[in-house]
Amino acid sequence: MIICICQRVSDRAITQMARSGASFDDIQLELGVATQCRACEGCARELHAQCQSAATAYCRSEGMPMIMPQPSSLRLQAQA
Repeated sequence: MIICICQRVSDRAITQMARSGASFDDIQLELGVATQCRACEGCARELHAQCQSAATAYCRSEGMPMIMPQPSSLRLQAQA
């Protein structure tokens, strides 16, 4: 699934980097996620956190449901 439409970054790309130990800043630098309109930042950070969490047995790409922001919250994030 595409997380960042502006840079065309998938959940798999974020998951792969997060599992390899990359920080969110590293992922932003390498993939460009959440660097333009930033509407995907919350979703991308949540996915990264799920993959980094020691309590999480598996990430989104392996079946963990991910909550997508509602359209109204996307507008609020874009305005901020």
